[in-house]
Amino acid sequence: MLVKRIILLFFRDKANVFFSLLAVFIIIGLYILFLGDMMEGMLQHQLGGLMSDKIRVVMASITLAGMVAVTSVTGCMGALGISVDDKEMAAKDFLTSPAPRSKITTGYMLGSATVGFIMTLAALVLSLAYILTRGGSIPGLTDIARLLLTVTLSVLCGNSIVYFLSVFVKTQNAFAAVSTVIGTLIGFLMGIYIPIGQLPDAVQMVIKFFPMSHAASMFRQILVDAELAELFAQAPPEALQNFREMFGIVLIYGDTSSSFWLSATVLALTSVVFFLLSLMVMRMRRKSD
Repeated sequence: MLVKRIILLFFRDKANVFFSLLAVFIIIGLYILFLGDMMEGMLQHQLGGLMSDKIRVVMASITLAGMVAVTSVTGCMGALGISVDDKEMAAKDFLTSPAPRSKITTGYMLGSATVGFIMTLAALVLSLAYILTRGGSIPGLTDIARLLLTVTLSVLCGNSIVYFLSVFVKTQNAFAAVSTVIGTLIGFLMGIYIPIGQLPDAVQMVIKFFPMSHAASMFRQILVDAELAELFAQAPPEALQNFREMFGIVLIYGDTSSSFWLSATVLALTSVVFFLLSLMVMRMRRKSD
């Protein structure tokens, strides 16, 4: 019932839905205004000035992959605002109910994760439709399965992190401030506004150790690797590798690069860790109450 309540309340509040997608709208707007042309010019330069329709498809796919990963965080964040409302307005009702604190925590997390999954899946479908209109190819069954797995893991990871942060927030005003900060920074942390390879080394390390950057990397690998292999067919092998590193298609840790399954493992482990941390904090608060 708690999961159903969160879903209904979220989609009933049109303003909440809009602001949950605000970061997505900003990314789309910036891409149309100047990011698209800038990124396409960088790829053309690496290919020696080659003009190809696939260049626009690749760069759009890289940006949209990051946008879908962002949605997996902001969609969950909008739904978790309901838990903060409850904490502020109806905390005593929940505390005096016979339901275990772990069940309440799980209910909120499942509700926000369901909302996040719906929003992320919708963003993915719209992104794929746009890529197809630009001349991209239809994903095969294997890629569709990998995309669904990535959506699930990215939502679970983003949801668990945001929920852990929301545990420490007691008012809606404070949660709105936290949401604004996250919505502002997440585009940079996903390597959307500026390619990761162009950032200082210290900033690159922050991005590489931000778990959700692995979600963006997974989406990018699925959506652009086949197109890149065709574009860089006549280029030296190191040119393709440098491009993949530059735009966060793979994340490099010393001599190790993040494979699809390594990133999937990182997302899964992060989800479990932050879920357990949330339960721990809630139990500590119950004892103090």
